[in-house]
Amino acid sequence: MKKIILTVLIAFSSIGLFAQPVPPPTTGGGHGLSGDQNGAPLDGGLSILLLLSAAYGGKKAYRMRKSEE
Repeated sequence: MKKIILTVLIAFSSIGLFAQPVPPPTTGGGHGLSGDQNGAPLDGGLSILLLLSAAYGGKKAYRMRKSEE
């Protein structure tokens, strides 16, 4: 049980490290854009990954329940 709690704490403490920081605003130089910039999107493939993992878990649960009968 302690390993599960430790794993969850480590996983959630490093979530903020996946996004790129917002670049500093520039006035006509640098990357060619001026004004405020948004950070990296976090939901690009995350929703697809969650959907596929839920489907895989459902398939495993269905097979386990079917094998008990």
